[in-house]
Amino acid sequence: MNSSSSFHVIRTLLRTEKGTVQVKDNKYFFSVLRDANKIQIRKAVEDLYKVKVQSVNTILMSGKMKRVRQQLGQTPDWKKAIVTLKAGQKIDLA
Repeated sequence: MNSSSSFHVIRTLLRTEKGTVQVKDNKYFFSVLRDANKIQIRKAVEDLYKVKVQSVNTILMSGKMKRVRQQLGQTPDWKKAIVTLKAGQKIDLA
């Protein structure tokens, strides 16, 4: 897997309150491409951040209902990946 497809799979590193608490357990949250599988996510994280991945868990997050004036709409569904790194590995969040 080359780096351009790695950038395509991983959208962003999620920096949430829950995510920062999980960092001490070597777990990092990513927003990923909706049709990406766990193997592609593992290879993309290892390629981009130069770390060793222990496991990958994925969750399909449903979009929320939003209202702008009288018009109702919905944000798109997206996929969240929880990546657990091997002991001694770390992603620099700075």
